[in-house]
Amino acid sequence: MVPSEENQLVPKEDMFWSCRQSIFAEMKKKFSQVESAAEEPRVLCIIQDTTNSKTVNERVTLNLPASTPLKRLFEDVASKVGYVNGTFDLMWGNGDNVTDTQTPIDQNSDKTILDAGFEPGKKNFLHLTDKDGEQPHIMPEESGTTDDSVQDRFIGPLPREGSVGCTNDYVSQNYSYSSVLSKSETGYVGLVNQAMTCYLNSLLQTLFMTPEFRNALYKWEFEESEEDPVTSIPYQLQRLFVLLQTSKKRAIETTDVTRSFGWDSSEAWQQHDVQELCRVMFDALEQKWKQTEQADLINQLYQGKLKDYVRCLECGYEGWRIDTYLDIPLVIRPYGSNQAFASVEEALHAFIQPEILDGPNQYFCERCKKKCDARKGLRFLHFPYLLTLQLKRFDFDYTTMHRIKLNDRMTFPEELDMSVFIDVEDEKSPQTDSCTDSGAENEGSCHSDQMSNDFSNDDGVDEGICLESNSAAERISKAGSEKSSLLYELFSVMVHSGSAAGGHYYACIKSFSDDHWYSFNDQHVSKITQEDIKKTYGGSSGSRGYYSSAFASSTNAYMLIYRLKDPTRNAKFLEAHEYPEHIKQLVQKERELEEQEKRQREIERNTCKIKLFCMHPTKQIMMENKLEVHKDRTLQEAVEIAYKLMELEEAVPLDCCRLVKYDEFHDYLERSYEGEEDTPMGLLLGGVKSTYMFDLLLETRRPDQIFQCYKPGEVMVKVHVVDLKTESVAPPISVRAYLNQTVSEFKQLISKATHLPAETMRVVLERCYNDLRLLNVSSKTLKAEGFFRSNKVFIESSESSDRHVAYTDSHLWKLLDRHANTIRLYVSLPEQSPGSQFRRAVYQKSSGDSGNLDEACERVKGPVVNMKSVEAILEESTEKLKSLSLQQQQEGDNGDSSKSTEASDFENIESPLNEIDSSASAENRELENQIQISDPENLQSEERSDSDVNNDRSTSSVDSDILSSSHSSDTLCNVDNASIPLANGLDSHSITSSRRSKAHQGKKETWDTAEEDSGTDSEYDESGKSRGEAQYMYFKSEPYTADEGSGEGQKWLMVHVDKRITLSAFKQHLEPFVGVPSSHFKVFRVYASNQEFESVRLNETLSSFSDDNKITIRLGRALKKGEYRVKVYQLLVNEPEPCKFLLDAVFAKGMTVRQSKEELLPQLREQCGLDLTIDRFRLRKKTWKNPGTVFLDYHIYEEDINISSNWEVFLEILDGVEKMKSMSQLAVLSRRWRPSEMKLDSFQEVVLESSSVEELKEKLSEISGIPLENIEFAKGRGTFPCDISILEIHQDLDWNPKVSTLNVWPLYICDDGAVIFYRDKTEELMELTDEQRNELMKKESSRLQKTGHRVTYSPRKEKALKIYLDGAPNKELTQD
Repeated sequence: MVPSEENQLVPKEDMFWSCRQSIFAEMKKKFSQVESAAEEPRVLCIIQDTTNSKTVNERVTLNLPASTPLKRLFEDVASKVGYVNGTFDLMWGNGDNVTDTQTPIDQNSDKTILDAGFEPGKKNFLHLTDKDGEQPHIMPEESGTTDDSVQDRFIGPLPREGSVGCTNDYVSQNYSYSSVLSKSETGYVGLVNQAMTCYLNSLLQTLFMTPEFRNALYKWEFEESEEDPVTSIPYQLQRLFVLLQTSKKRAIETTDVTRSFGWDSSEAWQQHDVQELCRVMFDALEQKWKQTEQADLINQLYQGKLKDYVRCLECGYEGWRIDTYLDIPLVIRPYGSNQAFASVEEALHAFIQPEILDGPNQYFCERCKKKCDARKGLRFLHFPYLLTLQLKRFDFDYTTMHRIKLNDRMTFPEELDMSVFIDVEDEKSPQTDSCTDSGAENEGSCHSDQMSNDFSNDDGVDEGICLESNSAAERISKAGSEKSSLLYELFSVMVHSGSAAGGHYYACIKSFSDDHWYSFNDQHVSKITQEDIKKTYGGSSGSRGYYSSAFASSTNAYMLIYRLKDPTRNAKFLEAHEYPEHIKQLVQKERELEEQEKRQREIERNTCKIKLFCMHPTKQIMMENKLEVHKDRTLQEAVEIAYKLMELEEAVPLDCCRLVKYDEFHDYLERSYEGEEDTPMGLLLGGVKSTYMFDLLLETRRPDQIFQCYKPGEVMVKVHVVDLKTESVAPPISVRAYLNQTVSEFKQLISKATHLPAETMRVVLERCYNDLRLLNVSSKTLKAEGFFRSNKVFIESSESSDRHVAYTDSHLWKLLDRHANTIRLYVSLPEQSPGSQFRRAVYQKSSGDSGNLDEACERVKGPVVNMKSVEAILEESTEKLKSLSLQQQQEGDNGDSSKSTEASDFENIESPLNEIDSSASAENRELENQIQISDPENLQSEERSDSDVNNDRSTSSVDSDILSSSHSSDTLCNVDNASIPLANGLDSHSITSSRRSKAHQGKKETWDTAEEDSGTDSEYDESGKSRGEAQYMYFKSEPYTADEGSGEGQKWLMVHVDKRITLSAFKQHLEPFVGVPSSHFKVFRVYASNQEFESVRLNETLSSFSDDNKITIRLGRALKKGEYRVKVYQLLVNEPEPCKFLLDAVFAKGMTVRQSKEELLPQLREQCGLDLTIDRFRLRKKTWKNPGTVFLDYHIYEEDINISSNWEVFLEILDGVEKMKSMSQLAVLSRRWRPSEMKLDSFQEVVLESSSVEELKEKLSEISGIPLENIEFAKGRGTFPCDISILEIHQDLDWNPKVSTLNVWPLYICDDGAVIFYRDKTEELMELTDEQRNELMKKESSRLQKTGHRVTYSPRKEKALKIYLDGAPNKELTQD
């Protein structure tokens, strides 16, 4: 029945409207959901993975709607971190929002996260933990969202973590950080790179992935009774292979294997060639496997044979020799060619390509009895089961004399047919005679030195060509059969990425289990494709490499290993049930060890490690240690651990100790933990972290005390009470305050702690160094006043009138200012010799002392001449001493001057009978005197080092560090030097000085001339009075007993002094203790390394000194006005070290050169043993090590010759009469180069009357005998003696410059001392063989390195790769 038209329209209309209504309803529902979702609060969840130490610092953040079910939360976390859902628990990381923090969140609950206690708008911390004691399971590869085709592409080495700009497919957005310690998704285990052992890892992985090698290794059984397992190489390889096969780790260590090699940790930093390692390791295994079933394993698997032959082209006679090989070295680029071989097959053909010996290289034929043309070459007789091809990418460039790497493209097939490389015709030759030594050289190949000689004549084991007396047909048949079955498949490519100087190895290996390729890159193992293998061909394919930024195509194959395709021999890996019994036991043993390590890691992962401090209750020293406590241990248990750790058992009871939160940097107690003795440490410390932003303090108390409660938010204030009457500052009292407290409330708080009235209290805050602020606004808060976590305040609460004086003029401010600037120094005084006692007596007498000079003289036991010399010295300072005496008499009106002077004598200090006098004098020595200089010349006569002897003359690195610091006024002193008697009768107390740091060059140095250091232009006027206001500088001293080992009989002072005092004033204060005027002793600062540096700038303050610095006082006269200390060096132009230090001398302004030479003569004779006459030597300018202007006898210092502080001159001994008579003359040093002999003659001085090139050539011709027209010369480069390699001098120097005078470009010879090389242009250069050149290059490199000059080619010294069979090298034999 056909429906009518009317009946058809109605349902269509109804359907249309119903659909429309349903669509609108669905849209309304969606919009309402969107609106509700927009209005719904969000919950921020921060998840910390605590399942292992590597991921404990990682955080995963989820921002979820509050209505999210707990099930969905676990699913999102699992997806985010890469774990299988249901294999981990989530716990609260903060206990503020729930009461039970130790119960895991119920994963199966239907609650929303809002109902479960999550708080919207706040951070909700969660800990991801193990479930039922087992680690979370890693999400399988197929369940991840990573595309395998993308993830497994990259096969190159990994960039370092955190590197910027590196493309790294290993680390993708979906990389699971929790799998760092877990096995790779591939199922294979990596090897940890110890430092530079990537070459070892590549070879070990290749051997592990070789079924025949692994199975044979498993069959070998270790006998512990016969050998130490630590030194057994096969046993350690067994263990390693078992771990590679069974371990659940991502990567395992190779240290046990390298230890069995006899290597120490330094070997891990030596990079070697992987092919070299393969050879050495195989040799070691053969030695270890002697007399075992595996004795011939290496040869059975890897050894092949070839014939080295020479065939006469006239008679056809052939001489040959059989050699064995373990690998075939293939040349990348033929010698002398710029074109590389395109493929491995092409390189193999070239390997066996014969060469013709003709001309001078003809071969002497035994049959023809004459030299004939011959064909020399190699033929393969047998290929091994495992064929190893080495691509010789490392070469030596004789043009640049550098090693290079050849990155040319060379393809290699996945399947290689080697049958084409065995020559069957060779076996049919009837004229082939056996010969053990054909006399042919193994040119360009590595067979004889790379192959085992044990099998060189063992023809019976040959599996390729049979060499026994069989018929020719049988041999041909055998050979044909061999040819048909020589198809090899590639299974390992060892790749090198980098240059000849260094790089990285990794291996691409095909698994015979699943025929997939994998990249074994140290600890990283990933699946790769055949396309990735092609990227290792080399060339400009754009492959990504270890040094891809510097070497565009440095990643390429270096070693290839093929396996013969033979179903009858191709083995499979042993299954677990097929293991020998000893391997099963080894597997079980390693599993137990791994489980034990896992448990230990679990403990480590849950252990909180935090810094612990404790102020020892009796020793009063702050002790520091590291507290390690399990996160589940309670606070009380942690206190017991800390108590034992700090060894307080004998000092204080356990119940008098507690742990508090502490900030060591600010010395601030953040909070105490009252009532939380049973709380786990993990909760108190905020979880297990690698570092904490705070520390713990083990606080102690006396039994009669109670602990103070420290609340969060408080600040700690150390309060020092100041007593104006005694001018003392009491030790601190700790007070806790709040930043919102007012100053008035703070005073009340301090009043309770100190029991001082708050009404009269003055509070001074020390905000930073020397920033003393009076808190006088009572309504201000402590925060507004600048209080911080830890603060220091001074309080004074007396009712003295000082309260009404302006703060900066008050006694309180002066006392605090002095307190802030006072430092404690330990001063070592010079040992008291009879001469110094005599000087002291005279000094005391002239200062108003009542001591008798005759009595002083009687105490002197030395000879009379010494007394006279001392008198002569003191006579120069009579006027100074009178003025100083007058000054002290003025001071004596206010105190007992004689008592102070007497007490300064160490005889009084040492005597027990005079203890009362000593203490009284110490009070008198507490000076707060107005510093005045009576005589400006006293300041000008600043002392200097009397013997700055330094044999090396070059500042050490330690010296440079110190000299380049802020103590620019110090000079180095070597206290080990012997004392040197001086002309003035005083002894130089072994003072030496080294060259000052280059950091001081370029700025005016003023410490070696008294005139410049006098300070008369800045601090003092001509009368010696201070230009500014009188300053009161604090100085207090008392005897001090130094520690043992500081020197017997040495006197020490402990000095408290204001560090704003000048060195001049400080020395004046020390005069009574030293016993001589300040101009006759020196101040040396002692650093931590016991090196001493002289402080010499008198107008500088002691601001660079700090508490407990040590100072040594040494006797010695200072320079007078206009005097300069000069270092004299001997110039030895033809010695290996041309610059030798002789002595220190003093030159004066206005002195002539001849006068200075006269003064040098006795010093040279006494100190250096040089008995010279005044005409036998000259002085000349010294600039670094370069000799300069020759000084003529009539020249005057400061008029003709500019002299400066720290000046240096050369002393040159003359062979004959001085030729330099005028400043218009020019003295150059010439040296002849003899190219035919490859040698340089000695230096000869040439004195020119002008700067004419023609005159120079005439002089050179005169001394050498070379015709004038054949003279060629060149200027030397660099520092004297301008050393240059004799391999470079002939072509590198600018010979015969086209100039007419010496003082123009490019010579610029305007001063004496220039070096000129010259030669005979007709003399031919000697032709050197490669051996001669290499030998000469080594000698030159050694010579130039010793002299510190530039070496063009310096090959990196490499340590030979050795494996020690006894487990340890003989240190005596292996030393270089």
